[in-house]
Amino acid sequence: MRAMSALTGVLYAALFAYLGGWYTGYWSGNFSLLLFVLTAVTLGYWLAERFHFQPARVRAAQALADNDARRRETLAAKGIARVDGDVESARQEILRQPWWLDWTAGLFPVILIVFLLRSFLFEPFKIPSGSMVPTLLVGDLILVNKYHYGIRLPVINKKIIANNDVKRGDVVVFRYPEDTSVDYIKRVVGVPGDKISYLNQKLYVNGQPVPETALGQYYDEDGMKYRPRFSEKLGEVEHQILVNPAEVGQIRARTNFPFREQCSYSVEGVSCTVPAGHYFMMGDNRDNSLDSRFWGFVPDENIVGRAFVVWMNFGNLKRIGFFN
Repeated sequence: MRAMSALTGVLYAALFAYLGGWYTGYWSGNFSLLLFVLTAVTLGYWLAERFHFQPARVRAAQALADNDARRRETLAAKGIARVDGDVESARQEILRQPWWLDWTAGLFPVILIVFLLRSFLFEPFKIPSGSMVPTLLVGDLILVNKYHYGIRLPVINKKIIANNDVKRGDVVVFRYPEDTSVDYIKRVVGVPGDKISYLNQKLYVNGQPVPETALGQYYDEDGMKYRPRFSEKLGEVEHQILVNPAEVGQIRARTNFPFREQCSYSVEGVSCTVPAGHYFMMGDNRDNSLDSRFWGFVPDENIVGRAFVVWMNFGNLKRIGFFN
């Protein structure tokens, strides 16, 4: 028992050290992997409790009760009817689950439910930057549908059951190709086979300009300035974007990303043909988004899920609701 208590203490110390280093930026964390490990470890404790520790406590408590019953029978045979001592409190103490099982095996059902929900159904995210303004604001807490594009195995993110195809106009969370430990959120503007051009701040899909309508000025709180706002129709999705003609500038590739040869850069902008199994992503805040124009295509295996609702914004409750 002491060994198990010490082992559990070491595991908790390691967990807090990992979370502390993650929080302070000493290393990047992987929450999916952490949740998987916690599920596996608490499952081990739960099985040990179910088939070893709990039966052992029950047997010890029963042995104590049996010994007390035999003692009383022996004394009764000698004519002693009143016997001091009550073993019930001691029996309850023996049956009580120790702290190291309560904080491991006892947490397994909760951790398992969270693991299954997060891995296969919905996952929460917080919007960290203004690249998707005005659709999503900094501080928006969103939900991502994990099964919309298919069922993927946790941690390794391998698709095992296909569902809906990724479509132009979808808002998607994905693992950043240059650092898969980081999650990004952008809008899909190009699917496999599409030729995407962003020239002079205008978006073209397969040679056709994407329809847009001016909507007046929008106050961008992140940049603390007014920006021209437009309604854009991409595929079947109509949504809003910010484009500031005064900030036009040359787009340059940051790295020699995979399939770089399928993109051409000029003073007007960039044109790319989306390779098979990949997508072209852009932020709705077109002049304040680091996206596929700069670092290339997103492979299908990096897709996490489709974002669809703001479930909370503690600074603005009016933000709660579905979005395009």
